Amino acid sequence: MNWLILIVAGLFEIGWAVGLKYTDGFTRPVPTIATVLSMIVSLGLLGFALKSLPVGTAYAMWVGVGSIGTALVGVLLLGEPATLGRMASLALIAAGIVGLKLASPH
Repeated sequence: MNWLILIVAGLFEIGWAVGLKYTDGFTRPVPTIATVLSMIVSLGLLGFALKSLPVGTAYAMWVGVGSIGTALVGVLLLGEPATLGRMASLALIAAGIVGLKLASPH
């Protein structure tokens, strides 16, 4: 269950990372509030998951889910380039996440 919580925390990390783009330097109230709330939820869920998961693995997974998801949102919704190098790098991050999960004692 804590692995699922960790993935949801990573999804909220995607929300705040993308949300930062729309805050316009924290001058737009609605995107700023949504971004800050997403940050709070993401960190709160990460903290909850860390009660029973190894910190190194959990943190790496949280960052990895956020990184991959944010990069994909950039490509799919924001028109960022989907170069072979970028996609290969995301695949390596995903492989690292899977490896850490498989090697985890929990």
